[in-house]
Amino acid sequence: MIKVAKISVLGAGSWGTALSLLLHNNGHEVILWSIIEDEVKMLQQKRQHESKLPGVKLPDEMEITSDLSYSVKDRDVLILAVPSPFTRSTAHSMRELVRDGQILVNVAKGIEESTLMTLSEIIEQEIPQADVAVLSGPSHAEEVGRGLPTTCVVSARSRKTAEYLQGIFMSPVFRVYTSPDILGVELGGSLKNVIALAAGTADGLGYGDNTKAALITRGIAEIARLGIQMGARFETLYGLSGMGDLIVTCASVHSRNRKAGYLMGQGYTMEEAMKEVQMVVEGVYSAKAAKQLAEKYQVEMPIVEEVNKVLFEGKSAKAAVMDLMLRDKKVEAPVISWNEE
Repeated sequence: MIKVAKISVLGAGSWGTALSLLLHNNGHEVILWSIIEDEVKMLQQKRQHESKLPGVKLPDEMEITSDLSYSVKDRDVLILAVPSPFTRSTAHSMRELVRDGQILVNVAKGIEESTLMTLSEIIEQEIPQADVAVLSGPSHAEEVGRGLPTTCVVSARSRKTAEYLQGIFMSPVFRVYTSPDILGVELGGSLKNVIALAAGTADGLGYGDNTKAALITRGIAEIARLGIQMGARFETLYGLSGMGDLIVTCASVHSRNRKAGYLMGQGYTMEEAMKEVQMVVEGVYSAKAAKQLAEKYQVEMPIVEEVNKVLFEGKSAKAAVMDLMLRDKKVEAPVISWNEE
């Protein structure tokens, strides 16, 4: 039996809201925080996030606040659920509030363009006294909020922290595995958003399941090439936070990255697509960083390269797909040798 924990979820978007309900249903004492006063008032009055997670009701006894100091003080676990572009600024605001060894779990997905740092690296830089962990996997908030079965992976610097968090999150509808590979867990969760933009674009162009399957398969090959070169584990990238998250993000109607890509395939500009989605499209922010990492580590990532050209250089989505198809002939798995005499 897991002891009741005092938990604050920092960020009241769809994912933060869904996780706060999950953790409450697990029997923990949960505070939900948002920096946006209007969002706090709406959640306090309506007990649901009307625009981002409609129909998912929050219990009356759950505290919802904009007081950051109150939310951080004396809590066993802090869940950082703000969109990736705001991870550094939020962590910086928390720096003087977090006590030594306080557990802080990042659940956002992204890479900082200016530094090429993962989100856990940013948090550790801004809050060096925190015990930083990450939670990732195929887990759309819309389904977690409704209590549909979901499986994720939690990674931390120590087995003790990972197993403690596993116990806190685990439920009959939310199965959690542990991993020591924080880098692999974060890279899989971040880079899959860029591939999902490509998959959505293919859908918007009217291409079929064959095209999407090719993008998913070659996309995970790109992610794995880069991740392994950076020091991540192959097994992680072909696990829940890599292949698992990639599949769901490329295929699901809930995926904001897929939706943004779909709109671009229909002729929208990147700015128009992001405005239409009305939520942070993490893949757009990670695309440039992924391209820079590929160049830094001298790894071939043609899908990432073409996504960048569509997003930032005005290349048509159709031309990008055609250029991917007409690349030089390749061997699928160079590590496999021919058995020739």
